[in-house]
This record gives sequence, structure tokens and C-alpha cells, in this order.
Amino acid sequence: MEKGEGENQTSITEFILLGFGNLPELQILLFLLFLVIYIVTMAANMVIAALVVADQHLHTPMYLFLGNLSCLEICYTSTILPRVLASLLMGNRAISVSQCIIQFYCFALLLTTECYLLVVMSFDRYLAICKPLHYVTHMNGRFCIQLAAASWISSFVLITILISLVSQLAFCGPNEIDHFFCDLTPIIKLSCSNTSLVTLVTLIFSSIDTLPPFLLTLTSYVYIISTILRIPSTTGRQKTFSTCSSHLIVVTIFYVTLMTVYILPNTGALRAPSKVFSVLYTVLTPLINPLIYSLRNKEVKEALRRALQKCRI
Repeated sequence: MEKGEGENQTSITEFILLGFGNLPELQILLFLLFLVIYIVTMAANMVIAALVVADQHLHTPMYLFLGNLSCLEICYTSTILPRVLASLLMGNRAISVSQCIIQFYCFALLLTTECYLLVVMSFDRYLAICKPLHYVTHMNGRFCIQLAAASWISSFVLITILISLVSQLAFCGPNEIDHFFCDLTPIIKLSCSNTSLVTLVTLIFSSIDTLPPFLLTLTSYVYIISTILRIPSTTGRQKTFSTCSSHLIVVTIFYVTLMTVYILPNTGALRAPSKVFSVLYTVLTPLINPLIYSLRNKEVKEALRRALQKCRI
């Protein structure tokens, strides 16, 4: 079907998300697995967000950003998993075109914000470790709120522009998306409109949203690690590294899975691995993040202990 011939075709009103339909014998098992992941993810992130708000010991820049990240993960998971669960349980894989675009809008907005929040958290760790004498001066409450707000607002502006273009596309041919959520690439492929402008804007915005944050995060950790290596005592190096190790693990998991999904061609034999990596960064990363921060972070564990003690009283 030629692009640009949408006016001579019958417009479609819904897509079919194939998801995991090629594994009919595993539908119930996948439903139970994703249900447990969803419940644990929501509970873990809610606990961290509540601790950051309620515990005065966590009213610091790092935990302000961590609280933002936990709230983001709650929304992020709720954008993807409820529909996957409904599809696995009921077998209904249809989604209207408008609902599909809305799902991608929420997904892209939250994913982009996460890229920005992770680089902001890297900058926070850079100042704390490499410029400790200037940390309190630079990372004051007002500046932290501005950084967090800028992450959300800039993402909102960029993704809203992109979605305004996507919403103008016409769809009049095949309507099957071989994925478990509405991602942009398969949506564009199904369009019978001229997609050159959307493709160009997507390339530009993707470069803005991922490459600069990745390079800034990488640069921050190059300076952080070099500073840690110059600390003379082993105990000092271990103590300093422990303050940023959780964030480093989260950043590594996020970028490795994200880049693998969008660098690997989503065709032929690589389609199944690509879908698996999509599960990693859309489903497992929001689950892993709060567990990493709670298990490897002394302050969070202490805050949780204090909260549990108050509940017993």
C-alpha cells in the first residue's frame, strides 16, 4: 500500500496488539507472573515515595529525585501492565487508534522524563562526590525542585509536539501490531499517510531525549569514579562508592535494555528477543529500581525500619 493514498482507503478504527498471543499455552502463567510483578512494583514504589515524603531524614536532594522516580515508575507501570493483564485474561487484543496513541503518549512522556531524571540524579552524585564543598550551596531545595520540574516540563513539551503529528496520521491497511503495547515504530509502519515528517521529528527528538542524557550521565560517572579512585583508604573508597552504586546499577540496566531494544532490528529472528528486552525495560525495570534502592541504601532501610516501628506503636 502506497503512503499518501489514505484518502482512497477505508480508515481503520482499531489495532490488534498481538502481544504474547503466539504462546497460548502460557497465557495463564504469564497473567499470574505479570500480576505479581504489577502488585510488587506498585507497592515497592509507593513505599519509597511515602518514605521520602514522611521521613525528614530523607528530605535531601537525592531522595527528592528518588521520590520523583518512584512516582514516575508507578505511572509508567500502570500505562503498560493493566492492558497486558486484561489481554492475557480476556483474550481481547483490540485497542482503538485513539487509545493506542494515548498509551504511547503516556509511555513516551514517562520514558523521556526518566532519562532526564536519571541524568539529574547523576549530576547530584557528581556534585556530592567531586565537589562536596559546593554541594549544599548548589543543590538547595529550590534548585532541586527546578531540576525535577524541568525534567517533566521539557518531556511534556517534546512529546506533545510529536503526538500532535502522530494523531494526524491516517490508518487504512493492516492493523496488527506485533507488540504488547503501542510503540511508535509499529504505529508509523501501519500508517497510509506520508510519514516522512513524523519520522524526521522522531529522529530529532529521540536524539535529544536519549543521547545528551546518556553522555552527561556517562561523563558524570567518569569523574565520580576517577575521584573515588584517588581516595587513599579502601574504606573511604567503599563508603563513597556506596552512595552512588544504587544509581549506577539502575542507570546501567535502563540504558542497556533501552538501547538493545531500539538498536536491534525488530524483524525476523530478532523480533522475539526484542520483545523480551522490551519486557525488561517496561516491566522489570520499574520493579528492580525500588528493590535496588531499598536493599543497597542504608538511609532507605533505616527510614523503613522507623516507619514500621511507628506502625507497631
